[in-house]
Amino acid sequence: MKKKILVAPIFENKELESLDRTQGLEALAEFAEVRSYDNKNFTGRDAPGVVAIIANSSLFERSFYEAAKDLRIIARWGVGYDKVNVDIATELGVIITVAPVHMDAVAEYAIAQWMATLKRLYTLNNLSHKGDFSIIRTHEAQNSTLGLYGFGRIGQEMAARAKPLLGPNGRLLVYDFRPDIDDLAHKFGAEVVSSPIELFQNCDTVSLHVSGDETIVGYKELCAMRPHASLINPSRGNLVDDRAVHRAIEEDRLYYYVVDDPTDGPRAIHTGHPRIICTNHNAGISIESAIRLDQQTFEQVTDAVHGKKPQHILNPDVLKHPKVQAFLNQHKVIEG
Repeated sequence: MKKKILVAPIFENKELESLDRTQGLEALAEFAEVRSYDNKNFTGRDAPGVVAIIANSSLFERSFYEAAKDLRIIARWGVGYDKVNVDIATELGVIITVAPVHMDAVAEYAIAQWMATLKRLYTLNNLSHKGDFSIIRTHEAQNSTLGLYGFGRIGQEMAARAKPLLGPNGRLLVYDFRPDIDDLAHKFGAEVVSSPIELFQNCDTVSLHVSGDETIVGYKELCAMRPHASLINPSRGNLVDDRAVHRAIEEDRLYYYVVDDPTDGPRAIHTGHPRIICTNHNAGISIESAIRLDQQTFEQVTDAVHGKKPQHILNPDVLKHPKVQAFLNQHKVIEG
């Protein structure tokens, strides 16, 4: 059976075409047939012949891993991994990698939304298109208080960009339960708060930089916000209770909610709302970041195909698996 390398639908997006992408896909085709997939979830019937996958947010079921005898690696085109079923992959000898190379793009997105919400750009645009040319109240970043909920790689990238804009009298507050948070905050000139509620109470803008999909912001947290404040969510839509934030906006408990999710599914409730801004999972995607993501995942797949250990392995325990040890120790290249 001919071996296959499957690549996510993003590789069909002409908006992100580049010479690097074309050459990278051509290089992968030297090892196996390269196919784009549109699977929402992978089961056992999708497994025959698959040696590697550059994956988006598709779900990988146990039956797929059990049937995927040739599969060496699933390289995530990004950093989300909640649907990859990492534990099952580890159990059955499949390397899972992530590509943490788009933090700059997400941080810039959050900075852009911070500025846009302070300057009320969305409201001004709506008013102008309706023929209302009013001058309204806007705010400055300098001397304001910005809160970061989550202080991992992206939160730190945003902090580095935000600190100069806050000026010497502005405040940068951070909340995170990581053990090194005090040292990290000191490095970036930030102040640590003890709870999410304290963050929401004291900030003119809060930006979420949290992994996972569990709801962490509900009506209680939103009611702690100031009426002029805004909440920016460039992470996952499910982190914020949609009905609660819709209600809070309607009650003028905060001014804007920005979420990097489209207005479908749970976010459909926000369709047409002038102060709830939804974008289409685009925060981490730029021409530049797409090239970095392509290059990283191409390298990871190429390494696995060559029997080498790839970078950014999410499940390092898999390296002890007999299946993985066999191809790593032998440096066996896949024969297409």
